[in-house]
Amino acid sequence: MQSQMRKLKYHVATTLDGFIAREDDSVDFFPSDISPDHVMDYFHSLLSEYDTVVMGRGTYEPAPKVGITDPYPSLETYVFSRTMKESPDPRVHLVREDPVAFVRELKSRPGTQVDMSRAVRAAKMSVPKDIYLCGGGPLATTLFDAGLIDEVIIKLNPVLLGSGKTLAPHLARKADLELLSTKVYRNGVVLLQYAVKR
Repeated sequence: MQSQMRKLKYHVATTLDGFIAREDDSVDFFPSDISPDHVMDYFHSLLSEYDTVVMGRGTYEPAPKVGITDPYPSLETYVFSRTMKESPDPRVHLVREDPVAFVRELKSRPGTQVDMSRAVRAAKMSVPKDIYLCGGGPLATTLFDAGLIDEVIIKLNPVLLGSGKTLAPHLARKADLELLSTKVYRNGVVLLQYAVKR
């Protein structure tokens, strides 16, 4: 049986007007009232859905500045950067090559297999864990334009920012999405899950 290709999921927090960060990359505008179910769902998805995380330098750099060199210790971590000289953590791998070629190859790797036999009452069935695209901006645009993003999971926060960095700036073409699910949390965050239409 041919192994199933892993999905690349763009899992990101945004404001109601579509910003993921201020121009200086800060994210202090997101509401501090984080409901426990919102946090637990996020941590559950990190552990159950993903075995790998990819991000750009701009997304990664704030963590080491506050002493966190491996922000996702349960995941294989790759940071795309042409300017970082070395990784501050042996578990965080710097990638200097073309993100499109690297992610395409990463998606074809078998990944951690999850036994789904009990869930779907199949005799024997396993599926690979997916790849988490953390942060976004220019890296997300590059991967959208290459047709490599399979799902978009938005944590829509009840705040308007007015300006900042967008989800995917300057896309070469529009990306049509199909709504898969929604969930509303008590703090006003809405979780939206979309498949990218091919």
